[in-house]
Amino acid sequence: MSLLTPIKPCRKPRIGLYSVGLRAYWEQFPGLRERLTEYGKFIEKRLSSWGEVYNYGLVDTENEGRNAGEWLKGNHVDVVFCHSATYSTGSTVLPVHQICKAPVIFLNLQPTERLNYDRSTTGEWLAHCGACPVPEFANAFNRTGIPFRVVNGLLGLDYTPAISLTNETTMQRKEAIRAWREIEEWARAAAVPRTLQISRFGFLGNTYSGMLDMYSDFTMIQAQTGVHVEVLEMCDLDRLLREVTEQEVKAKREEVVQMFEISGDSPSDPIARKPTEEQMEWSCKVAAAQEKLVREYDLDALCYYYHGAPGGEYEKLQAGFIVGHSLLTARGIPCSGEGDLKTAVAMKICDILGTGGSFSEIVVVDYEDETILLGHDGPFHVAISEGKPILRGMGMYHGKQGTGVSVEAKVKTGPITTLNVTQTGDGKLKLIVSEGESTNGPIMKIGNTQTPVKFRKHPDDYMAQWFAEAPTHHCAMSIGHNASLFNKVGELMRIHCVTL
Repeated sequence: MSLLTPIKPCRKPRIGLYSVGLRAYWEQFPGLRERLTEYGKFIEKRLSSWGEVYNYGLVDTENEGRNAGEWLKGNHVDVVFCHSATYSTGSTVLPVHQICKAPVIFLNLQPTERLNYDRSTTGEWLAHCGACPVPEFANAFNRTGIPFRVVNGLLGLDYTPAISLTNETTMQRKEAIRAWREIEEWARAAAVPRTLQISRFGFLGNTYSGMLDMYSDFTMIQAQTGVHVEVLEMCDLDRLLREVTEQEVKAKREEVVQMFEISGDSPSDPIARKPTEEQMEWSCKVAAAQEKLVREYDLDALCYYYHGAPGGEYEKLQAGFIVGHSLLTARGIPCSGEGDLKTAVAMKICDILGTGGSFSEIVVVDYEDETILLGHDGPFHVAISEGKPILRGMGMYHGKQGTGVSVEAKVKTGPITTLNVTQTGDGKLKLIVSEGESTNGPIMKIGNTQTPVKFRKHPDDYMAQWFAEAPTHHCAMSIGHNASLFNKVGELMRIHCVTL
């Protein structure tokens, strides 16, 4: 088994697809219907790379539109792509989406970059006039109150059909590449609501006392994301800890040695030292119990915090959390500290999209490099690490009780995107997205994760803009520039999204 094999794979989206046309054309222009159906099959094949595709086929009358709407609704699709293959009336398309309420994206994908003007017939033109009815669809949907989006560009075939009178091999054209990049983002984004609506998030312990930005109503979270919040007690974890065997501890120790570098003493911080044998064994035992907890309660993510009474058993238990929660995060079970449920949602969104999602907050500003260090005392997303993360023994945790092993690491150098999930005054979730670059700048050797990030504005200007959006003070850091992708997630989930 790979160290990064997901414990619970994310759900693939259910993607609806149909093509539109006008029934009167089929007898008038032999071969046109078959040609458009072939285009639809091509789109279906491309979409199948990102989800389960339910292709109804051609819709060419209003009654067929009703049938398609019932069929797509019955297959519980998460998103519907309407391929505007040729001219069709608005009355053909509107019933589909009055019945099936899944978000709709119109595909205006012309098969050729240019008609053969000298040889083209009316039938040839009709195979390329997909843009013609889109304004009609847009007007009808706007007046009906149904949201929609349109992707414009080239179809991107890698061959030219025999019936064609022009070149249709357009897969390398920028208009095809751009269109399919956008289609891919819509398809991938649809996996987020599909997965969240069947997800179980564990809430272990409580939220760090006084962190008012992080308090949330569990019902509000479920109402807006579909996530079920399973309230867990420390005694649940303690019970599982008592069941951990020596063999399970040994297996976790092997996993930790492969995934982490074990540090010596910090050259600068007296509380950050080489982990003791006792600290390592305890962290591995707790990590084994944490995985048992995830499996027993069928969790998809976890947020946690418990300070415990000084010297108590639960204080010792929570002191061993960071290593195990970093291992779980790397295997598709994002874990957010300090009881931050909203950031657990942000981390899970990143995880579903395959972009990481490491628990972060502002650490410090470097005005020389004009970077902001983002990180935390754990957990860390090992899968997006720059090199091997380092484990350090902590003589004490700042602002928390107990001692234990912490992770010192930085996210891969290159493009990154932060995703913040916050809550507005009227109880609505909001996404705040920022793109930047992770640099190879220095970090402190204090047992905390830290990544120097250069945003597109001076740190002061960036912070002023971010603070004005009233964020939760934690965020999830993902690799790649994902603002367009996250915005599509927000649209599909009907959650307001702001890109800085």
